[in-house]
Amino acid sequence: MKKSFLLIALLLISMTISAQKSVKVAAAANLRSVFMEIKDKYEKENPGVKLDVTFGSSGNFVQQIMNGASFDFFMAADKSFPLKLQSQGMTYGKVATYIYGKLAMWSNSIDVNKGVSVLKQDAVKRIAIAKPETAPYGERAVELLKKQGLFNDLQTKIIYGDNISAAAQYAFTGNAEVGFIALSLAMAPEMVGKGKCYVIPQNLYSPIEQACVLIKKPARNLTAEKFMKYILGNSCDKLWEKYGYSK
Repeated sequence: MKKSFLLIALLLISMTISAQKSVKVAAAANLRSVFMEIKDKYEKENPGVKLDVTFGSSGNFVQQIMNGASFDFFMAADKSFPLKLQSQGMTYGKVATYIYGKLAMWSNSIDVNKGVSVLKQDAVKRIAIAKPETAPYGERAVELLKKQGLFNDLQTKIIYGDNISAAAQYAFTGNAEVGFIALSLAMAPEMVGKGKCYVIPQNLYSPIEQACVLIKKPARNLTAEKFMKYILGNSCDKLWEKYGYSK
């Protein structure tokens, strides 16, 4: 009997250790390209560790996590969404800023180098923006247009994507003449050289302070904690810079 209990205990410990080698990450859609490079780098430096990532809008992730989605680590596109989870007692540890994002305007058919004034051209019939209620980059785009006194005149041209990647896809495929996207997506290999990009001056919209937090689980995932420390450190600075982010 004692031997059976010992075998069961060892099996449970083995399963826990195995699970601890995996980190389920909910990552904002703007992180797609840079995160995949970070993932490759981290897994090479930490043999046996697997980063299982899902990309999407930060607001949708909050709802999924509140409804029981089994993520270990949340890398949002702003700070408000992790703080919302924290206020609901669904996280542990601190909410920490890991990077600052930048907003860009991108088109494969319109010269956007003159800035937002080009949006008034007749040639611009559709403008892609991520849903502002769930996607911080979309929220900043709407904020920008309102501050520039353009939103009311342009809102009939706006089409909304579920996240920033969807907005970029609208622009990339020509379903929208112009898209407001994350600069990081404009710098992704599949988009570089395929269109024109204008980086919106950062003083024209609220800072995009991207923050992360650990999700509360029945048992702490020490591998997730270690990965969070890695993200907050300086090991990936060159990758962040490569995709237009800043600290």
